[in-house]
Amino acid sequence: MALHFNCSPLELDEEQILDYLHVLKSQHKTPSDSFFKHTVYGLRYAYRIFGMKEMHVVLPSIERPKKLPVVLNQREIKQLLKTPKLLKHRLILAMLYGCGLRNFELRNLQCRDLDFDRKMVHVRQGKGRKDRYVPLSEMQIRGLKKYFLAENPTTWCFTGNDKTGSPAQLSSQGIQWIVREARKQSGIPKEITAHILRHTYATHLLEMGLDIMSVKDLLGHADIQTTLIYLHVAQSGRQKPFSPLDRLYGNRDVLSRS
Repeated sequence: MALHFNCSPLELDEEQILDYLHVLKSQHKTPSDSFFKHTVYGLRYAYRIFGMKEMHVVLPSIERPKKLPVVLNQREIKQLLKTPKLLKHRLILAMLYGCGLRNFELRNLQCRDLDFDRKMVHVRQGKGRKDRYVPLSEMQIRGLKKYFLAENPTTWCFTGNDKTGSPAQLSSQGIQWIVREARKQSGIPKEITAHILRHTYATHLLEMGLDIMSVKDLLGHADIQTTLIYLHVAQSGRQKPFSPLDRLYGNRDVLSRS
């Protein structure tokens, strides 16, 4: 797993772990059940040793959990994006949602990876040591140009401060802090993390008409099965889901009348 991702397994999120194990299982030479058990138990042991209690890996030999991801609606996204006072923080939220970047992909983003003319972001070594391109919006480009003029970053697009107070690559904890503070100040009651903004990105793309294979490529998933979960969340398809009460009563409100 470390060789596949070219990093420590402790740096991977649950989605990457599950996606990796699912790809192994779907290959022609399927590993034995004991291979999966040893891999998962080894990961659980490592997480426990390093105090990473929030990580929970499901054995791929049994059915995946039915829990669906939390997704923000469009009004909540707009509220969240306008909440931070600092342009840098608004841009970080916009990159997580507008490009569907993972936490580590955002912190590893360099100035050279942004192509404003082509309106693309080059995500390098996102997962499985694979690169991908994702689109940039005009709004993001205007904000990033303004941010670059003010901050003049040289290598990393977004920086924090190290222990000495000098500029350094923004940490994963720093990104999550920005998301938590924005959620707290926005008053949105839903749980919000960097990965939930990625879930929202995928769901909104499907609802706006993008096909599932394109969403898979934009997310950098190795297997379509990982992407299919969003079909259960997105309000899209041949007919948008509705409540039978809307058809039964039309515009008449019989519930809130006095």
